[in-house]
Amino acid sequence: MRSPLLDVPGAVPAASPDDTVAAHYGDPYGEQRALAAGRAVVDRSNRPVITVSGPDRLSWLNSLSSQKLDDLPPGVWTQTLFLDPQGRLEHHLHLRDDGETTWIHVEPGTSEGLVAWLEKMRFMLRVEIADVSADWAVVSGVPGDDRLIPRPELAAQGPLAGLWAYEALRIEAHIPRYGFDTDHKSIPHELGLIEPAVHLKKGCYRGQETVARVHNLGHPPRRLVFLHLDGSVDELPPHGTPVTLGVSTPLEADPEAAVEGSATPGQIGFVGSSARHHELGPIALAVVKRTVPVDIDLVAGHVAAKQEVIVPQDAGRNVQVDPELRKQAAMMARDRKRPNLM
Repeated sequence: MRSPLLDVPGAVPAASPDDTVAAHYGDPYGEQRALAAGRAVVDRSNRPVITVSGPDRLSWLNSLSSQKLDDLPPGVWTQTLFLDPQGRLEHHLHLRDDGETTWIHVEPGTSEGLVAWLEKMRFMLRVEIADVSADWAVVSGVPGDDRLIPRPELAAQGPLAGLWAYEALRIEAHIPRYGFDTDHKSIPHELGLIEPAVHLKKGCYRGQETVARVHNLGHPPRRLVFLHLDGSVDELPPHGTPVTLGVSTPLEADPEAAVEGSATPGQIGFVGSSARHHELGPIALAVVKRTVPVDIDLVAGHVAAKQEVIVPQDAGRNVQVDPELRKQAAMMARDRKRPNLM
């Protein structure tokens, strides 16, 4: 559904699947600085909004997903994952409960399949599922500060920052986005999603066996990394761009270093999201093989890149992403004042 904020003078539509909201309103870097300082909001009304009501809603969602939701307090935002039987990501939900209804927002283009699957899983439980995207919209401050508003109130929002600003701050904060920083093989440990979206001591759910096995016995095959891209290159590497080892590295010719089934010689991963940051310059998130050394340079397409660890090589076996790393990433723009959007 096209946002009315695209009619604001200077608004430029974002690329698909975000093309119904604005990438920017004429001043991308100014908008980004305002958003980082807590002086702007972002129209994310392209994200579908789903409600689950009924007395069994939280215990039911708890039984289906990775997060412990049966005792979720009203008003608290959290994240949860729906996994396939092999533990691979199928949906990434952001949600809060108001005491009567659980409000969920998800990635564009995923709501129809999610609602259909939830309907199949209702059985005799007292739950009602509805897609209310026509009536409700998501607006955000800095990543993690979301608010649901009646859709008619969108036109009154401001000051505005475009989605480019939000995405740059999301990448800076090391936050992966489903469908961008994931593929059909992604599992939670690879992306650093154990802390924010997985409860390791709750009851059974689909895909839990893989999560428990990696956590207790093994390591994920890949890991999420942050890339500082060469600023002398004009273009940002788009989603899916192959990541290879730096040319000065002898491992580049090692066939064991390549991703299985890759058509690119020496490919060890792919670019997920990329953006231009108002302080850091061009940056990206990428998923690479776990065994790639953390101290070597990489190449994203034709762009040289320095990697920064998000998920450590020894993730799994009860090793967690250092919360201080993520906290520091989220606070890179020092002394930010974040608005209360709850």
